[in-house]
Amino acid sequence: MQSGFSPLGHLSFLVGFLSGWRRILWNLFLITVGSSIFAVGLNAVLIPQGFVSGGVVGISLILYYIFPAYNPGLIYFMVNIPLIVLGWFTISRTFMLYTTVGMSVFSLVSGIVAPRFPTIEDPILAAIFAAIICGVGAGIILRSRGSAGGFDILAVALSKKWGLRVGGTLTFLNALVLFAGAYFFHLEIILYSFLYTYAMGRVIDAVMTGFNQRKSILIVSDHAEEIGRQILMRFDRGCTYLKGTGGYSGMDKKIIFSIITLTELPKMKELIFDLDPSAFLVVNDTLEVLGKRHGSLRVY
Repeated sequence: MQSGFSPLGHLSFLVGFLSGWRRILWNLFLITVGSSIFAVGLNAVLIPQGFVSGGVVGISLILYYIFPAYNPGLIYFMVNIPLIVLGWFTISRTFMLYTTVGMSVFSLVSGIVAPRFPTIEDPILAAIFAAIICGVGAGIILRSRGSAGGFDILAVALSKKWGLRVGGTLTFLNALVLFAGAYFFHLEIILYSFLYTYAMGRVIDAVMTGFNQRKSILIVSDHAEEIGRQILMRFDRGCTYLKGTGGYSGMDKKIIFSIITLTELPKMKELIFDLDPSAFLVVNDTLEVLGKRHGSLRVY
């Protein structure tokens, strides 16, 4: 049977194709912008202050301080090659392709982008300033579907192989690099570098999840349905009823689960305890909330 021409089918294919390219270009844009910002912090603050960092950036800085004739971007690229090879056979090919691009872009801009900032005399302020710049850059990179290389690849590979926790593995590897730096440099430099590394981690968290962070609440009450109605009416927030059983009473209970913003929390408490003074409320921080009315941006 000869298939006929389907305008809707061709239109759907074209929309899907353009959407795919838009996502690719957006991810490449994030990687390029993030790498450029990180390179500013690296060349304008970290290197002039003689600080070290965790991860492959830290290894590259140590080697650069020992062999200053070589470009730090080139050193970073060379150190990452074994990790890229490892990741290619153990991690998602899509992630590794973006990561290879990110590593290449970061290595390139690190050798090109070298602005001159006024000298910061206080090393603590310099560490915080570097953490802000580099943390923003790293956070933007990580909002793409790839990375700029580094120990992220090794941590994910070890997690898939032996079930090790990625966060714990990264912390251990980064600490190893900083402790190794203590062998080559003055202890005060390493302590300032620890401050920089910690502060940068906080900035990365803020960049990756700060615009999408919410509070999750669990409410145990004998007036669950009335509280749920008021949440819908007053806050225009959805809620879900979970089934629970009282451990002491053995009675069936409805547990309300909802997501709210931090600014809504005080009014939410007032609402709940006005309707039921004996209600039980649990408030949790959320790393990220995605879905209807809470954002749809995927953070890798």
